[in-house]
Amino acid sequence: MSDLTVYGAPWCPDCRRAKKFLAEHRVAYRFVDIDEDADGLAYVEQLQNGGRSIPTIVFPDGSHLVEPGNDELARKLGLTLEAMRRTYDLVIVGGGPTGLAAAIYAAREGIETLVVDKSGLGGQAGVTERIDNYPGFPDGVKGGELADRFIAQARRYGVELLSAVEVTGVERDGDEVCVTFATGQHVAAPAVLVATGSSYRRLGVAGEDDLIGAGVHFCATCDGPFYRGAKDLVVIGGGNSALEEGLFLTEFADHVTVLERGPRLRASKLLQDKVSEHPKMRVHLNTEITGVSRNHVDGTRLVSVATRDGSGAETTYDAAAAFVFIGLDPNSGWLGDAVALDPWKFVVTDGMFATSMPGVFAAGDVRAGATKQLGAAVGDGIAALIAIRTYLQKHSDLRRIDINA
Repeated sequence: MSDLTVYGAPWCPDCRRAKKFLAEHRVAYRFVDIDEDADGLAYVEQLQNGGRSIPTIVFPDGSHLVEPGNDELARKLGLTLEAMRRTYDLVIVGGGPTGLAAAIYAAREGIETLVVDKSGLGGQAGVTERIDNYPGFPDGVKGGELADRFIAQARRYGVELLSAVEVTGVERDGDEVCVTFATGQHVAAPAVLVATGSSYRRLGVAGEDDLIGAGVHFCATCDGPFYRGAKDLVVIGGGNSALEEGLFLTEFADHVTVLERGPRLRASKLLQDKVSEHPKMRVHLNTEITGVSRNHVDGTRLVSVATRDGSGAETTYDAAAAFVFIGLDPNSGWLGDAVALDPWKFVVTDGMFATSMPGVFAAGDVRAGATKQLGAAVGDGIAALIAIRTYLQKHSDLRRIDINA
C-alpha cells in the first residue's frame, strides 16, 4: 500500500489517530495537508461532492474512506478482527517482542496460541528507526525489519495473530480464564500471558494535548520525515531513546536541540559521545518544560517550547516540532483490579511470572521489575512461557506437552 494517501490537517484529531494506526501497522503513506495544499483540498472536495471531511484516505486501487474508524481502516487493510476459535491453550495479550517470543516458543511446544494486540504487531520495536543493541545484528537493524522477522517466525509455527483488536478485560471462569475483546468476542484458555508493554509518558504541561500529532510527537520514525528541511527540532529527554531518536532526526533537520530536566544525561556513554560529537546537535541540561504552544512566523508554523532552568530563568525554544521521550507508563489500565499492580501500575508477579490471578502471567515492560530493554523483553517472554508450560501440565488437560522437549 505504498501509494496510500492521507488527506488531512495537523489540527484534526481523527487524522492523528489514522496516521498513528497506519504507522503502528507499518503501512507507508503520503500525508497531504489540505490547509496548505490547494490541489489536495480540491481533490477532497471532488471525492466528496463538495465536502471537506477529513481524514480522507485514498488507496492504490482508487477507492477511498472518509473519516474511517480504526475497525473500518483495519478491514480495508485486510486485517482479521475476529479469533478463529473460542478456546485456546494460551492467549497472549500483546504482540510486541515479548508476546511474539513467547508465542514462538509456545507453538514449538504444541501449545495452541492466540496473540492479540490493540495496535500493530511488533510493539514499540516495530516503529523504532534503528536498533543497535540486539544480539546477532552487528551493524544494527531497522525496528520494522526485526519486528517483521518475529511475526514471520510466529506465523511459520502456526500462531494465530490478531492486530487492531483491543482486549478489555480478563476474569477467572472455573478452570479457565475468559478474555473479552472490545469487539464483543470472548475467548477462553487455561492460561493468559499479559505482555502489553508500556507507552510513552507525556509532559503534562499546558498546550500539549492540543498539539499532539500536530507539532508534539512521541515517535521520530513515524513523524520525523514530515519535517524534512526543518531548521530546528527539539527533543525532550536525556535517556537512550531521546538521544537515539535525536540522532535520527538529524537526517531531516539542520539542528536538533536536546532538553533534559536533570543535571546530566541518562543515556549510555556511547550515545552521549555520538551526540556531543555531532555537528547538528546541542544539549541543554537543568531545563524544565513549562508549556508548549503553536506560533506563526512569516506564515511558518512553529512549536514554541517554554522552559525554566534551575535558577528560575525562563527561555523559549522555537522549532518546527518537539519530540518527547521522557519515559514509559505500563499499559495495564485495561486490567482494572483483576490482578495486583504496584504503585506505578506495573503488574506484580512472582518468580515464575505468575500474577495474583491463577492462570494469568505477565512478562516484558508491563511487569514490575522489568528492565525496559528489547533483549530482556524477549528473554522475559521465553522465561514466562516455560513457566506457563509447567503450569499447563499441572493444571490442565495438556498432558501431551513434553516438559523435556
